[in-house]
Amino acid sequence: MTLAPTLLPDTPRSPRVGVRWVLTRALTPMALGLTLAFGAGNAHANEAAVTALEEYLEFQDYGGGVIFAEQMPAEQWAKTFVIDARDAGQYSKGHIPGAVNIEWRKVLAEKGRIPKDKMVLIYCNTGSLSAQAGLALRLAGYDNLRILQGGYEEWKAKGGFDAATRAAGTAPKH
Repeated sequence: MTLAPTLLPDTPRSPRVGVRWVLTRALTPMALGLTLAFGAGNAHANEAAVTALEEYLEFQDYGGGVIFAEQMPAEQWAKTFVIDARDAGQYSKGHIPGAVNIEWRKVLAEKGRIPKDKMVLIYCNTGSLSAQAGLALRLAGYDNLRILQGGYEEWKAKGGFDAATRAAGTAPKH
């Protein structure tokens, strides 16, 4: 296990990064594991999980890793592992090209498919279910994660891969 924290490029460095890393990488998953191991009915395990979540939220950046479609340059999409967290039926009707379908409630069971060495973007229809999946993945140690605000429909409405270019007021080059 490496002791150096992994930061996203825009994550500010602070003297508390070491504490943040310990809380999000070690204590939080351990407390959640205790909750699962001892059952949800165990008051002590629930207290440990709540305490771990409180500590995680204290150090979480404002916005919680949310990104808008227009903040993602077109060239970044090819470098990003994109997860469509909707069910298979919705995915089959339309999705962001290149996205893999991992239903939001199955992200932890499928975490072996999700890289930790590149940016991961997760989306659903509106951002609600992907936010839940995103929290679960962050607590499991994925600090390379972004949640697409507004989901698939807003991504399409803002221009898809060209959303950043449109927002900047320049014509996309095709």
